Amino acid sequence: MPYVNIRITREGVTPEQKRQLIEGATQLLADVLGKNPATTFVIIDEVDTDNWGIAGIPVTERRLKERASQQDK
Repeated sequence: MPYVNIRITREGVTPEQKRQLIEGATQLLADVLGKNPATTFVIIDEVDTDNWGIAGIPVTERRLKERASQQDK
């Protein structure tokens, strides 16, 4: 009974994209490990960018800096 937990930042992921993630993860486990899709659980957690950090900086702040940097070019 495989359990897959996908964590992504909450940034406009569509229901169709989520469906594709669930389908793809389920199929990957079936193809690689021979797991039964009927007993494979896939959970998607969406995390606010204020609650996700990279290199000591919240993603919200990081995205703002990236946008400002690109606008300066």
